[in-house]
Parts: sequence; C-alpha cells; structure tokens
Amino acid sequence: MSDTARPNTPSLDSYWMPFTANRQFKKAPRLLAAAEGMHYTTDDGRRVLDGTAGLWCVNAGHGRRQITAAVERQLSTLDYAPSFQMGHPIAFEFAERLAAIAPGGPEAKLDRVFYTGSGSESVDTALKIAIAYQRAIGQGTRTRVIGRERGYHGVGFGGISVGGLVNNRRVFPLLPGTDHLRHTHDPDRNAFTRGLPAHGAELADDLERLVALHGVETIAAVVVEPVAGSTGVLLPPKGYLERLREIATRHGILLIFDEVISGFGRLGTPFATDYFGVTPDIVTTAKGLTNGTIPMGAVFVKRDVHDALMTGPEAAIELFHGYTYSGHPVACAAGLATLDVYAGEGLLTRGAALAQEWEDAIFTLKDAPNVIDIRTIGLVAGIELASRPGAAGARAYDVFLDCFHKGLLIRVTGDIIALSPPLIVEREQIGEIVSVLGDALASAG
Repeated sequence: MSDTARPNTPSLDSYWMPFTANRQFKKAPRLLAAAEGMHYTTDDGRRVLDGTAGLWCVNAGHGRRQITAAVERQLSTLDYAPSFQMGHPIAFEFAERLAAIAPGGPEAKLDRVFYTGSGSESVDTALKIAIAYQRAIGQGTRTRVIGRERGYHGVGFGGISVGGLVNNRRVFPLLPGTDHLRHTHDPDRNAFTRGLPAHGAELADDLERLVALHGVETIAAVVVEPVAGSTGVLLPPKGYLERLREIATRHGILLIFDEVISGFGRLGTPFATDYFGVTPDIVTTAKGLTNGTIPMGAVFVKRDVHDALMTGPEAAIELFHGYTYSGHPVACAAGLATLDVYAGEGLLTRGAALAQEWEDAIFTLKDAPNVIDIRTIGLVAGIELASRPGAAGARAYDVFLDCFHKGLLIRVTGDIIALSPPLIVEREQIGEIVSVLGDALASAG
C-alpha cells in the first residue's frame, strides 16, 4: 500500500531513518503500529510474528504490563534526577540487583555497574575505563585497543574504530591506536556445523602477533563479541575465547566482552560469559537490560579494575566520564521490572530448554535454495545465502520483504538472515518461523 493510501499517516519526509535506505523505504513503507506478546501489528492491521525480538532487545516479549506499570509509577514519582554529584535510590537498587546476577557469577566479581544510554555508549565507556585503569596502575603508555574484523561495537567513534564492519568505517575518521584480530568465519571448514565450530581457535593467537607488532606496553584492552551478532551470527570456535583470555592475562591486557546482544538470556544462560565459562574484565550490555522499553545500557566491571581507580584525593572524580541520562530513574524502573519478569518466568535460562528444538528446526532449511551455511546457538540463528552475481545482499533482502508480507519479521545483514525471537517463543511459533522462512527461500530465486 502506498503512503498516500494510508489514512491518518504522517508525512514520511522529515524523519531521517537510521541504518535504512530512506528513499527505498519511503516508496513502500513498512509501519508497525502496535505490539503484544510475540507479535507486531502493522498500521494496516496485519499481525507479524516477531522473529528478531525487535532489534535483539525485546527478550520478554512485547507489551509487558508489569514493566509498563513500573514506568508509569516512576514517571509520576521522580521523572528525572541528575546523576552528577547527586543520586537517587532506584539507581543504586538496580545496580545491586544487576550485581547479583552479574556475568560469571559471584566468583567473577563483575559487580561494579556503570550506567549508559545505549550499547554504543557502553562500548565507548568500557574502552575509556580500560585505558583509565591502565593509567591508574602505572601503565599509562597502554592506550591502544584491539578489536576484531567483522565485529560490531556500536556507532560511536570508539565503537567503529574497534569494530570491523567496513560500512561503519569507510566514511568516518577512526581513532588512532586501534588494530584488529582476524575474524573467525571459516565456511570452508566449518559450514553447517552443529554447535561451536571445530576449527579456528588458533586465530586467537593474532593477539600475540599484535603484541609483537605494537609492543605489549602500548595495548590496554581487546574487545570481542562472544557471539558476533550484527555481522551474521558468528560463533566462536572451540577453545577460542579460552585462548584469548589466557593471552590477554599473560600480557596484562584487559579482555572486554561486548554482550549487548548475547546478554540477558539470549544463549540460554544469563550471559555469554556464563555459557562459555570464560570471565572477561569488563562486559558491555544494553538491549535486553530493559526489554527494549526505555533506552539504557550498563557496563559490568571487575571489582579490582574499579578499585584501582578509587585512589587519590577523596574529593577527586575518579573517572571523568558520564552521560546526562546515566542511571535515568525511569530506565532503572523499567530495568527492575524487567528483571522481575525474567526471574518470575525463568527467561534467563528458558532458551536452554528450547535450544535443541530450535537448532533442529532451523537445520531443516539446510537444503533450501541458495542456503550455504547455518549457525545456531541458544535462541539465535544465522542462515547464510549465496549472493547473486553483482548484487550482494539482494537475495536476503527479497526474503526479508517476502517474510514481512507473509507475517514474519526477520533481520538481514548482507546475505545472512539473523533470527532471535523473544525468549517467550513457543514451539509452534518456532515451526511457524521455519515454515514462512522456508517458503520465502523457495521463491527468492
């Protein structure tokens, strides 16, 4: 339906949409008007099954009344309070609740929480904390940060500099003093692997190569996504994260896990840190932190990293960093209610019970036209398609459109389809996702 045929629809001209081909979209807009449970409703009244948890963030499903009520109460009690040299109780309460479920459990001591407004802000915050820590312990020459090819760490200048998605990097200047490990995607050896790829752990040794190239005295931290989401669901090879942890520890380099996507139950454990049993020094989160209702991020920091900065004059600001909306009271209220929903329904671990059925269902698409690889972990899946000659991404985009018109929302990145449904997904809805997607793949050409 064209924009002109939609009653009571505002002009689409003024809104400059993010990560969108604006001219293409506005010729044939796809507008979501409402949401409840596992479904969106479009502006023309069609129900669309949410196969992506919004944008990897609506882990408890849409329209949760408990969260809505908490936000309403907080808005009527304390709508905003500054967090610079001031505080409000709910921010401390939320931090205490987060510390109780922090990545790695109590032994990891990742129980110091710095609030941000998004995943991008969480990444930039983590990088600054890492550099500040090295300076605080007398390692002020350690200012270099290492990312990984095909990594996505948000859209701040820090995030795109350590990130490895070319389209995020080619237009904008990058911060000096960054470098990258090679990515771990190896379809020649690992295609259609069930579970973690068998090949590629040795790629963690790239960190040794960069130490030799730049000098260990220059490197503050290395940041990776335990499971790379936005680039197309790339799983770490067996032993890769353990090897990276060992090398970083040996050289005094902080290890940062970007869990903006993998946190809060996505893999069937509270965090990917718990799934893999590898403890980083800093963990970035956002998205599922508030079930996508109010923008917010949180950075979990190891206690010894935090404590290293708690020195000097008592009146001195230990970390000269923060945001106007750090610890926003309404966001904290949404976050507390979200944690209550997660706990009450066991959602942080529910994915583990569905993971095998999810994997089996997704792998029934192995022989669908143009499918060249499938990767699953927890309640995440990546389905890689062969690209059309001279038209990379076009085939997956056509599948995306076909699925939307058939009542299913998926996400595509290049020619990779990414799926990450809300953690409340039921078995019959898994079947519906696979059925609609299979039909779309069959007709994509």
